[in-house]
Amino acid sequence: MKLITFITDKNEQLIGALTKNLNNVVVLDQASQLMAGKRYPFFTDMISFLQGGEEARHKAAEILKYVEDKPLEQIVLPLDSVHLLAPVPRPESIRDCMAFEDHIINCIREVGFKKFRKFDEWLEKKFGRKRTLAFKLNKAWYERPIYYKSNRFSVVGPDSKIKIPKYSQKFDYELEWGIFIGKKGVDIPREKAHEYIGGYTVFNDFSARDRQMKEQAGRLGPSKGKDFDTGNAIGPYLITPDEISDPYNLIMTASVNGKERSRGNSSDMHWTFEEMISYISQSETLYPGEFIGSGTCSGSKGSGCGLELSRFLKSGDVVELMVENIGVLKNRIV
Repeated sequence: MKLITFITDKNEQLIGALTKNLNNVVVLDQASQLMAGKRYPFFTDMISFLQGGEEARHKAAEILKYVEDKPLEQIVLPLDSVHLLAPVPRPESIRDCMAFEDHIINCIREVGFKKFRKFDEWLEKKFGRKRTLAFKLNKAWYERPIYYKSNRFSVVGPDSKIKIPKYSQKFDYELEWGIFIGKKGVDIPREKAHEYIGGYTVFNDFSARDRQMKEQAGRLGPSKGKDFDTGNAIGPYLITPDEISDPYNLIMTASVNGKERSRGNSSDMHWTFEEMISYISQSETLYPGEFIGSGTCSGSKGSGCGLELSRFLKSGDVVELMVENIGVLKNRIV
């Protein structure tokens, strides 16, 4: 299922599921009352839906089948008549990992090596990555899926305006995707971690690169490099796992003003979401509604952010991230 959180013209915040043609949305709370004569607690908002687990997904599937081909104008709305929010407008937490090897290698070369970048790239072509300076400086990254925690109050959805922080002159997009936890758990084994994925979505972790670089020079951060209003765009949909047959073979692209700048594939992830879940849950309980980002998608097909390309965003730019079978997340920079 493709699930959304939206606001109606009456300013009601609701959750819904898209119909097969993707043109309409079924209001799950109202539809359940019509179908079963009662309302289910897991249709009040998306965190409640995730907490409802398998039962919530089963009931939602029943509702979609029930409303098929029925002229139910009150509970089936045109998708273009509602305003989409992030699927989970206020996640229980946000953790963003760094799963793509090429992203960190490219950033080390761009930020740390500058004019010696081409020499390190030559070393890789000649002797392989393990002989490069970037690889040697990055050894700790290969030991565990590292992550930082972001501000859950700064989440916005598709078509929301993204405000450049007043202190930044190098503002950047990041081509990412992510998961919402759908089941409570602690010390989750790698082989069972897939059971804790409640859904997939697209994620744009906007970044103030100039401030980020200054902060990380102090061996901590990022903080204001990532934490500012409208800094985390998530959406447009939450896709249940049954919709994605192979999550690690999805094309990912980023476009600015209609022109493609980044292209990659989820197959380039060095760390899987299952490995992230297993690592993060060590002696720490995860709860439905927590969000985990993939980190920037860079790989053999290109670079996943402006920092790697030395190209940054300006006011008026429109950024579109696409993840195959999941959706397009579009935002305007102001």
